[in-house]
Amino acid sequence: MRAASLLHPTPTGLYCPVGDFHIDPPRPVARALITHGHSDHARAGHGEVLATRQTLDIMRLRYGEDFAARTQAISLGEQIDVGGVTVSFHPAGHVLGSAQIRLQKDGFVIVASGDYKRRPDPTCLPFEPVPCDVFITEATFGLPVFRHPDDATEIAKLIASVGQFPERAHLVGAYSLGKAQRVIALIRAAGYDAPIYLHGAMATLCTYFQSEGIDLGDLRPATVSAGKSDANGEAKSAFAGAIVICPPSAVADTWARRFPEPLIAFASGWMQVRQRAKQRGVELPLILSDHVDWDDLTATIRELAPQEVWVTHGREEALVRWCELEGVPARPLHLVGFEDEAE
Repeated sequence: MRAASLLHPTPTGLYCPVGDFHIDPPRPVARALITHGHSDHARAGHGEVLATRQTLDIMRLRYGEDFAARTQAISLGEQIDVGGVTVSFHPAGHVLGSAQIRLQKDGFVIVASGDYKRRPDPTCLPFEPVPCDVFITEATFGLPVFRHPDDATEIAKLIASVGQFPERAHLVGAYSLGKAQRVIALIRAAGYDAPIYLHGAMATLCTYFQSEGIDLGDLRPATVSAGKSDANGEAKSAFAGAIVICPPSAVADTWARRFPEPLIAFASGWMQVRQRAKQRGVELPLILSDHVDWDDLTATIRELAPQEVWVTHGREEALVRWCELEGVPARPLHLVGFEDEAE
């Protein structure tokens, strides 16, 4: 079987004509297989959605109970027939519930990895290498300059800053699904057991992660009622020396002004690019990514040794060129609708 007969890019996303389904389509389709709950991969309005239970749960929390006409949960490693294609989901290591999607027809195997990472993460299952003929990889950080530092080292910078500036509130911008919970878990692993405060946009998903057995410690709302008020009615004193987790957009909002001398941090792989940190007014950049860096991208391809690599959403050309130099046929997919800023 030719790979394009089993899966190929279309304006509505990656499409499997044999099984008549799409993978992570950017707009509503009749049947969608979803790798994970981030909004650029999981959208509302599909006729049918097949995903892991946790991804379906997350979609309900974000979009409401009626986000799709019908849903079906698939267990990791379970094989089901979808229109004559054998489909299974395998851990991607990206966020809670994330999965790679394996398609098999007539002995030919394609694995669509979605977003993935190889670093240990206490909030989700680790990436599982899945042998395949064609591997579809992201390339969010698909340039040799992107080599992410040790997670514990980055968190140590935050803990040290809290100790150095006990009069200031540390506002940590982090994406609400996956990144926020991972940052909190890493802070706890570093021995920090004081309350961590949450912007309201973080509460629902953090509660869900805890319901799934992920220990995030003492979490409290970052609201005015959480502490004493000053003459302007702002809860300043309670947040001196506190760590507050919030959406990246909140640090530039009037919301941030309620905190004492707020020190702005941002947890993202993009913080390796100094200009991006400067543009966002970030005082403490934390290079923490939920995506593979260049070394892990190339190591994964070497480990899987597929016959062909397809590259999507990111720095496609550099990784395609690397594959060619390694003797691995590769092609960019040029899919649209996937964001790399919010990671």
